[in-house]
Amino acid sequence: MKLRLYLRSGALVLASAMALLIVVWTSYGVAERVGLSSLGETTAHRIELYSSSLQSELKRNEHLPPVVALNKDVQALLAHPNDQGLREVVNEYLQIVSRRTGALAIYVMDTQGLTLASSNWDQPGSFVNMNFAYRPYFQQALVGQPGRFYGIGTVSREAGYYFAHGVKLANDVVGVVAVKVNLDRLDKTWQQPGEKILVADTNGVIFISSEPDWKFKTIAPLTQEARARLDSTRQYSEAGELSPAGFEAGRSFPDGSSIITVAERDAERPGKSVSTSYVVRRHPVPGTDWSVSVLTDIAAQRAFARISATVAALAVILLIVVLMYFLQRRRFVRDALVAKAALQKANDDLERKVELRTMDLSGANLLLQKEIAERTWAEKTLKETMNELVHAAKMAALGKIAAGITHELNQPLAALRTLSDNTIVFLARGQKEMVESNLEMIGHLAIYMGKITSSLKSFARKSLAEKRAVNIMSSITNASLLLEHIARERGTSIRVDPQCESVYAMCDSNRLEQVLVNLLSNALDAVTARESGLVEVRYFADAKWVTIEVHDNGEGISDEVAQHLFEPFFTTKEQGSGLGLGLAISADIIREFGGSVKTGDSDLGGAVFKVVLPLASVPEEAVLHA
Repeated sequence: MKLRLYLRSGALVLASAMALLIVVWTSYGVAERVGLSSLGETTAHRIELYSSSLQSELKRNEHLPPVVALNKDVQALLAHPNDQGLREVVNEYLQIVSRRTGALAIYVMDTQGLTLASSNWDQPGSFVNMNFAYRPYFQQALVGQPGRFYGIGTVSREAGYYFAHGVKLANDVVGVVAVKVNLDRLDKTWQQPGEKILVADTNGVIFISSEPDWKFKTIAPLTQEARARLDSTRQYSEAGELSPAGFEAGRSFPDGSSIITVAERDAERPGKSVSTSYVVRRHPVPGTDWSVSVLTDIAAQRAFARISATVAALAVILLIVVLMYFLQRRRFVRDALVAKAALQKANDDLERKVELRTMDLSGANLLLQKEIAERTWAEKTLKETMNELVHAAKMAALGKIAAGITHELNQPLAALRTLSDNTIVFLARGQKEMVESNLEMIGHLAIYMGKITSSLKSFARKSLAEKRAVNIMSSITNASLLLEHIARERGTSIRVDPQCESVYAMCDSNRLEQVLVNLLSNALDAVTARESGLVEVRYFADAKWVTIEVHDNGEGISDEVAQHLFEPFFTTKEQGSGLGLGLAISADIIREFGGSVKTGDSDLGGAVFKVVLPLASVPEEAVLHA
């Protein structure tokens, strides 16, 4: 009997120790994951802001080369490169533009790469008579492509980003205009406590960093091919060895983030180093082969995990003590309870049966009343939730195109400033025709910006579904305008092919535009890999229905994917690109209007989505307007 008691006690102690170890280990892991997850959500928003700010900094000056290339003096100099008088005029013009825009340098080269005029013509490090034919931006602009390049100047030894544009006369490229801008000011604006930001190119070379010691270091050792490629363009010829920054990779997470360890200088002990662990999240910079990385110190999250594990261990120990107390007490009272229970068993069984039967009847009645109330409440809540979900999906689509809309507005704004500055110069020179031309271009840009903001405001409006006669062509035009910048950046076109006169459908215009934006956005994603991507919108009507078709020449949709395409949270895109709710919400919106959404194979070679809506009679105001 005693041996059995000892065995039971030993087993209890061993089980308690194992439970304590498991709880501590699990608590630490869960707390660390929760802390890192919360940190990742906070970092994800900031890294998009960093990427957008870098992209905006680049876009702010990319219009300068094309504008300078239109200058008549610049074109005349390229036609007569030996005219010293023209050189002086262009030098002064480029110097004025450089000072007003804040560019480091603006210069004009002939087809051999020889600099004919430059904004720094009167400075010791003048680019005049220097040859930059070896630079990739010159080679790109010479064949009619926009030149883009980041590197350290071989003359000025200053790092900068280069924009280049070919100058055409009679459809022939006769020279190249290049603009160099400084990106170093981003280093200071990105300073955040407990956080480090860096920008690296496709070779892994860090050229922008909030940590000065990492600048012009590499994330990983460079390969021989990468070094040869950098040497040929002299991209970092003045930066030294391009040695590794000393990052040691650790765990990776499904959201794309990872943990790295970095050996850094110890501020309290000069000459010593300390290892710091960071969680790293990377984000590509659209339009470049760069990536922005945010490194956040996870010391606080690990400290929180240790505290959580300690608290959990204390809680388990307290629970074990309480459990052992109750087990001991149970041994003393068990015998007395057995005798008493035997006497009361018969009476208790009878009372229990009656009580259970009564409780079952009462419970069934209460449950029925509760289900009726819950069903009524659920129907009301479902309708409200659907409206909120539709608006949330609209805001998600709006967020996706917000950066592009900002770019669409930034470019005209920058062009307005440049045109207005040029108008002042032309007015001073008495060039009336150029003044009138610039003012006309300013008017067109203002009208264009008004169309963009009007469509954006209409799309963002929160509204309930109100059925009325909606002009299909107007909704297609508004949706296409919101996505025009995305199509242009990807080299894709959105074509509308109306196959009948003006058609009206019974629906809500704002929500129909939301559905069209979702379908057009998916079509643009489907043709991203195509060299000549095409998205075409067709619509037609019969006696009862209006059909809108969105075609693309992408890879198409397999039968297996088509079976689940309109299910919530089903998506074929990469992780982080969406929740898989767009098509499900779109289908619910169209069903609410009494229509349907179907998919199939397009005659363009890709997929087609067909939206079928009830036909509406032409409203009286449309007839009067006609």
